[in-house]
Amino acid sequence: MGAVTFDTLKFTKRLKEAGFTEAQAEAVADSFLQATGEAEVATKRDIERLEARIERLETKITGELTLVKWMPSILLGGVIALILKGFLPS
Repeated sequence: MGAVTFDTLKFTKRLKEAGFTEAQAEAVADSFLQATGEAEVATKRDIERLEARIERLETKITGELTLVKWMPSILLGGVIALILKGFLPS
C-alpha cells in the first residue's frame, strides 16, 4: 500500500495564516499526521488479493468438507468389515 505524503511545514504555515498560534498549528499538524498515518485504505489491488485468498480458502474448505462428508461411510464400512471378519471362519 502506498504512503501518502504530507507537508507538515506547509500545513502549519497555513494554519498560522488562518490565526492559529505556533503551538496550536503544530499540535493540529501532529494530530493530523498521526491520524492519517494510522488510517489504512484498501486499494483495488488489496481487495483483489483478498478476494483471491478467500476463493482459495473456499476451495480448500470445500475439499475438506467433501472428505468429512465421506468419512462416516468409510468408517462404517471398516466397522462392518471387522464385524464380518469376526463371524466368518478363519
